[in-house]
Amino acid sequence: MTTGLIPGGQPPDPRPTGARPYERRDQVGHGALYVDNRSRSSVITARAAASFEPVGRSVATARSFVRDTLQGWGFADIVDDAVVLTSELVTNAVVHAGTSADVLCLRSDDGVRIEVADRYPEREIPLQATAVNMGSPDREGGRGLQLCAAIAGRWGVEYTPTHKQVWFQLDLPERPVGTRAAGPSLPADLLPLADSRVRVAVVQIDRTGSIAAWNEDAEELFGYPADQVVGKPLTDLAAWPHTPGTSTGIAEALQLSRWEGSYGIRGADGRVTPVYASHLRVRDTDGEPSTVCLLVRDHERAVLQTPMRVPSSDPAPADGQNSDPFEVFIGSPAPDDLDGLLQRTVERARDMLDGDSAFLLLATDDETELEVRASTGLPSARQRFARVPVEAGPGRYGSARMPAVHDDLTAVPGAVPLLNGTGMRSVVTVPLKVEGRLTGSLGVAAEGPGRYSNEEALRLQFAADRIALAVESARLGELERLRRGSLSFLVEASDLLAGTLDRDQTLALMAQMTVPTLATWCAVYTIADQASEPYLSYVLHEDEELIDGIKSLLSKIAPPDPVPTPGARVWPAPSEAAHQAALRTSMRSLGLGEPMTVSSGIGTTLATASAVGGETVVLPLVARNRVIGMLTLGKPTDEHFRQEILELAEDLSRRAALALDNARLYSERTAISQSLQRSLLPPELPQIDGVEVEVIYRAAGEGNEVGGDFYDLFPIRDGAYGFAIGDVCGTGPNAAAVTGLARHALRLLAREGLSGPAVLERLNSAILDEGARSRFLTLLYGEMRPQEDGSAELKVVCAGHPLPLRLRQDGTVEAAAEPQPLLGVMEDLELYEQTVTLDPGDVLLCVTDGVTERREGTRMLGDDGLADVLTTCTGLTAGAVAARIMRAVERFASDAPSDDMAILAMRVPGIHKD
Repeated sequence: MTTGLIPGGQPPDPRPTGARPYERRDQVGHGALYVDNRSRSSVITARAAASFEPVGRSVATARSFVRDTLQGWGFADIVDDAVVLTSELVTNAVVHAGTSADVLCLRSDDGVRIEVADRYPEREIPLQATAVNMGSPDREGGRGLQLCAAIAGRWGVEYTPTHKQVWFQLDLPERPVGTRAAGPSLPADLLPLADSRVRVAVVQIDRTGSIAAWNEDAEELFGYPADQVVGKPLTDLAAWPHTPGTSTGIAEALQLSRWEGSYGIRGADGRVTPVYASHLRVRDTDGEPSTVCLLVRDHERAVLQTPMRVPSSDPAPADGQNSDPFEVFIGSPAPDDLDGLLQRTVERARDMLDGDSAFLLLATDDETELEVRASTGLPSARQRFARVPVEAGPGRYGSARMPAVHDDLTAVPGAVPLLNGTGMRSVVTVPLKVEGRLTGSLGVAAEGPGRYSNEEALRLQFAADRIALAVESARLGELERLRRGSLSFLVEASDLLAGTLDRDQTLALMAQMTVPTLATWCAVYTIADQASEPYLSYVLHEDEELIDGIKSLLSKIAPPDPVPTPGARVWPAPSEAAHQAALRTSMRSLGLGEPMTVSSGIGTTLATASAVGGETVVLPLVARNRVIGMLTLGKPTDEHFRQEILELAEDLSRRAALALDNARLYSERTAISQSLQRSLLPPELPQIDGVEVEVIYRAAGEGNEVGGDFYDLFPIRDGAYGFAIGDVCGTGPNAAAVTGLARHALRLLAREGLSGPAVLERLNSAILDEGARSRFLTLLYGEMRPQEDGSAELKVVCAGHPLPLRLRQDGTVEAAAEPQPLLGVMEDLELYEQTVTLDPGDVLLCVTDGVTERREGTRMLGDDGLADVLTTCTGLTAGAVAARIMRAVERFASDAPSDDMAILAMRVPGIHKD
C-alpha cells in the first residue's frame, strides 16, 4: 500500500498517489450515475491517498487507512459511516472486480469526500436518461451503492476509459458553541445553592492531550497531587459516556475551540466525580495550542454553565409568552444531542416543581424495562444505564404507564426502585408516550413527605407530552448512529477473528475487542467438553496493573453457569466477592479482624473492588449447538451497561464463539495429524561403532511433518544394520500412508533374515495389495556391516531411486549402485544387490529426488550439480556433509521447496591409533 498526506492548501491534482492519471468528465462520451455536477465551492484543506493491491487483506487495510485519516483530522463523528462505505466499495474493487483500488480522502470546511477508483470500467456505459438498478440487498453485488444512497449526503459514479470511480461525501454535524448571556439581579434566596467554598479545578492540556498544569482545587476535588498527573493523558482520568458511533469523545472535545458539558473524573479513591466542564482552546506567543479546562462538581454547574437564550433576531410574541410549549420548558435553542436534551429536561423538571432531584428513564423497544439515562440530585449509582422492570411487583417500576404521586415512599417501599436508599420521601412520576407507546418516564422527588399533589402531576405531564416526541426523535437518531458504528465495529472484528486459527490468539482478540470499547474489563471462560467445568482462560482490564487482582478474585469464586440461553445476564458474584474482600481488608487494617498478611495489601484490594464493583454480565459462547465458554464483561463501581452495548456484545459473542471453536478444532486436528506423522519416522537413530550417520528431513506443505519421502536406519542382527531412503509418489497424507507401510514392512522383513532383493520383492507385493490406494515407490535399501579394518561393507539395492554417491578421500565422486525397477508398478521383479566397500574417510550420500530436482526457472540442480557440491565436502564429518548439501539446495532457488526432501549421509572415519 502506498499513501500520501498533504495538510493544508488546495492540492493541484487530487488523485491517488502512484495511480495512473484520470480525468473527470460530465457525461461527454461516457456515462455517469448520480453525479453531483455542482462545483465544489468549499476549499480542500487536506488530502490523503492510498493504493491497495487486489488481495482480500486490502479491505481491512483500507478501513484502517480511512479511520486513521479521519480521526487525525478530528472528524470522529463521521468515521464509522466512512469506514462502512469504504469497506463495501474497496471490496467491490479488490475482491469482486479483482483490480487494485485507489482511495482518496479530501477534507474541506464542511465535510469529507472519499473517492474509490478501480481499473474495471463497465463494458456498457448507461445512458444519461437510463434508470439505474442498484440491485437487491439480498444479492452479493450492488450493496455498496445502496449504502451510499442511504448514508452519504451526496454520492456518484464516474467512468473513464481506464477507471471506474465511486465517490461519496459526508457532511459534518453542526457543533454548537457557547453563547454569552447576562442574568437579572436576584434576591439571595433565589441564587443557585453551592457549598461553603466552590472549588474550581483549572487543568491545562497540551496539544497531545496530556495534562500540563493542575491547580490546588483540582488536587482537593480529585485527590491527585500535581506530580502524579502532569504528563498523563486526560483520557486516563476521564470517565466519558462515549459509545461506538455516538456523540463526541473527550479527545475530540479537547480539539474544539470552545466546549461545555458534563463528564466524570475518576478520583484517587477509584470513584467517579461528576463534573461540569468549560473548555477553551488557546495558543501561547509561540503559536503552541493548548486547552484550558475549568471544572466544578456537577451540582455546582451554575458557576460555569452558559445560559442558552433566544436569538435576538426572533421576535417575541405580542403577549410576551413563547408560543412553543416545548421551548418554554427546554429553552431555545434546544440541545441537538440526546444526552444534552435529557439532562436539560431533568434539570428543568426539578426546577419547575422545586424538587430535590429528578430523573428520566427511557423504555426498551418491547417496553418491558426502563433504563436510567439522566438524573440530577441523585447518587452516581442511579445515573447511567441502570435498568428496572416496568410491570408491577416487588422491585419493579409499577407506576411507569400512568401518572403517579407518592406522598411518602416509606409507606410503600419499592414503589420507585430508583429512589431506594436516597432519602427521597415524596415523588411524582409521569410517562412519556408517542402515539400511545411508552417511550420513557420522567420523575421529580423531594426529601420531605407530601410535597406533591395531582396539580403538580398535571403540570409535569403537560411538559412530558411536549418533549416526548423530541426525546424519541433524538433517541432514534442516536440509535441509528450507534448501529452504524456497531456495523463498522463488527466488520473489523470479523476480519480479525477470521485471520487466525490459533486458540490463544483468538482468546486475546476477543478480550482486546471488548476492552475498552464495550466494557472496562473482560474475562473469558472456556469449556473443554460437556463433562468439564468452566475454566478461566483470559482476563483483561483497561488498566494492566489491575489484571492480576481481577484474575485472583475470579479464581476464588465459582464460575458462572454455562447456560445456553442467548443474551446477556447479570452476574453479581464478582462485585459481591470484591466488596466482601475490601470489607475484610479494611477491618484488618483497623485491627478489627484477622492479622494482615503481606500479600493482602489494602490498596490492591480496594482498587480491585472498585474495578469490578459495577455491573457484570455474562454472555454464552455457543458454537455448533454446544456451550464452549462464557464471555464476561464488567464495569467499575456505580456503572451499568446500556442495552445497545449489550446487543452489540451479543453479536460479537456469536462471531467469537465460532472463531474459538474453529481454532479448537484446528488445534485438535493439527495435534492428531502431527502425532500420526511423527509415528511414521524412526524415533531416533542408533549409534553405530565405526560409522558416522546424519539425516536431514524436510516435508513439503504447511503443517506437514512427514510426506512421501522417508528414511530409516535400524539394527538387523549382531553387527549388521539396515538402512533405507525412499520416495512415494506425491506428497501429503496419502503419500504418508504408503510411507508408514514401507518403513514398518522393511524392518519386519529384514529381521526375518531375508536378503535385500527378497525384502523389496515382498514389499512390492504389499504395495500392490493396496489396490486403488497403492502408489509407486522408489527405494534405496541396503545392509551395512562395519569391518575390523575400519572399513564398512554395504549391500545395496536401488529400486528406481536416485543413485547413491560415494565420495572418496581424494575428492572423486562416483555412483555406488546401478538403477533397477521401482516398486508398486509390476508384480514380477528381478532385483539384485550390489556390494560396496567404504574405505576409511569415504562418504556415502543418499538423497531423494526433491534434492536433485530443485528448480529455479528452467534451471535444475540435477545429479551433476549434486556431485559438484559433494566434491567440496572432502574431510567433513557426516553432519557437515549433510548440512552443506542442504544449504546448497536451499540457495539454489528463492522459492520454498515444493517437494519433500531427505538426505542420508554415512561416513567411515577409520580407526584412531594411539
